[in-house]
Amino acid sequence: MSRFQNVFGTAKPVIGMIHVQALPGTPAYGGNIEAVVEQAVEEALLFRRCGLPAIMIENMHDTPYLRRQVGPEITAAMTAVATAVKRAVALPCGIQVLAGANREALAVALAAGLEFIRAEGFAFAHVADEGLIQSDAGTLLRYRRAIGAGHILVLADIKKKHSAHAITSDVNLADTAKAAEFFRGDGLIITGNATGVAASVQEARDAKAASNLPVLIGSGIGPENIAEYWPHCDGVIVGSSFKEEGHWAQPVEASRVERLMEAVSRL
Repeated sequence: MSRFQNVFGTAKPVIGMIHVQALPGTPAYGGNIEAVVEQAVEEALLFRRCGLPAIMIENMHDTPYLRRQVGPEITAAMTAVATAVKRAVALPCGIQVLAGANREALAVALAAGLEFIRAEGFAFAHVADEGLIQSDAGTLLRYRRAIGAGHILVLADIKKKHSAHAITSDVNLADTAKAAEFFRGDGLIITGNATGVAASVQEARDAKAASNLPVLIGSGIGPENIAEYWPHCDGVIVGSSFKEEGHWAQPVEASRVERLMEAVSRL
């Protein structure tokens, strides 16, 4: 069994995304970190009740994001959230710290006992909303080794959403997938152009054909389209589709989660 399957305990996990409320120091922070933690735990418990096999947290509400480096207050707050979530549900759990703060994500994952991180800017550079994001695979994996976090999977976004890829327009998605594998990533994440926008089925096929790494679909998955992707992926990350009106900033709606899981059970 692969490391990926060992972590998730299933060949094709549905990973529920928890969009953590704004954290201290960010423009939208509400001033109550306990409420932030409580909401994340409530969503994690809902996901578990609906049968999701894995969850993930990210600081989605911290707009506008910082590039690569976030303050210690963000790392500390995400550790508090991650620890509480992991303790509450005991499911495989991952983390992403926006934007591209992959070292901080690894540190949180190690401290909170999480199993994976989602890393943007792992292989090849791109221009994101926050500016130029350069590859950090070399420094990130050395840091993982240095802190004794080799058991934590690094799932890498390739040709990621909310980004311009003109500077690598001569490098297609398949070659980017090969590079992420060569750079010792543990999985690939394919997305559409923005949060909640469906990814290309053809790109999922291309990534699967180009490397031996697990391929996850990281945006735009819902009960109406999951069957299109299912033969061409090793898992999905779902956030917006679980929210009221399908918008990432709205509350999670249990019936939406249940509909997707019913579709998965039929597959």
